[in-house]
Amino acid sequence: MKYLIPLLFVLITACQGNQNQPEDWAIAIHGGAGNMDRANFSDEDILHYKAALSEALDIGKKALNGGQSAVDVVELVVKNLEDNPLFNAGKGAVFTNDGRNELDAAIMDGSNLNAGAVAGIGDIRNPIGAARLVMDQSPHVLLIGKGASLYASQNGIEMVDSSYFFTEKRWQLLQRTLQKAGKNGTVGCVALDKKGNLAAATSTGGMNNKRYGRVGDVPIIGAGTYANNHTCAVSATGHGEYYIRYTVAHDISALMEYKELSIQEAARLVVNGKLSNDAGNGGVIAVDKQGNVVLEMNSTGMFRGWAKASGDEGVAIFK
Repeated sequence: MKYLIPLLFVLITACQGNQNQPEDWAIAIHGGAGNMDRANFSDEDILHYKAALSEALDIGKKALNGGQSAVDVVELVVKNLEDNPLFNAGKGAVFTNDGRNELDAAIMDGSNLNAGAVAGIGDIRNPIGAARLVMDQSPHVLLIGKGASLYASQNGIEMVDSSYFFTEKRWQLLQRTLQKAGKNGTVGCVALDKKGNLAAATSTGGMNNKRYGRVGDVPIIGAGTYANNHTCAVSATGHGEYYIRYTVAHDISALMEYKELSIQEAARLVVNGKLSNDAGNGGVIAVDKQGNVVLEMNSTGMFRGWAKASGDEGVAIFK
């Protein structure tokens, strides 16, 4: 009997260790969040959105499983989401008050804290690619407007006529909401690769009916996008002004680093504590260095998907 108790302790400890085993890789994506009513979505709409999320997720899963770096994967996945007119990023971006498209994007490499972002652009097919260019090949973090477009065109980024971004659905949305509050929307991806590196990428068409060159949280490193190998990678979606004021993405990382909160605790405290449903409506996706994935929201819905090397995966829309 005296040998049985130690043996049981070893077995229990081993089982607990297996349950807490770090993931080989992990990924999460989002396609925007808000107080969405299921009644406003047809069954066909739901199928289309889930298929789009699954497609982007599969691209990320295959790339991570094949050993690609986290920063390459988040760029690859966000490009796919930018090309899908279902989402407010890239093609299908919402319109400003004067009928133009102004897009923002950011990317961050958690292994070295390098980051790149672009804002207020209307002629770059994939803004996330331009953000990656800024990160990798310039001494800067954020380029805006004509300067960002000029730098991108001089360095081989695919440029398009502004008509590329037009979709009838988004145009009609502008017509319905002129003189009213705008609509939020963003796409994003966070990933942990096989080498233990984290990365985050976010892209958006901004707020529907926005004016005066408004820029939201997406290209502001630490607000809508952040990655640090010591803590986590975060991509946010919601009312950007509040996410800037609360430096949401970095705040989650800081709570983990300085208060030693888990990624779940930190994301919940920021999104459902500091932010509220009225101020800062939206959510975040995040992954930590152990491969724990969080999809936290204070809204009724967020287009989202996740996958881990262990096989845990899924897509969802409503809370």
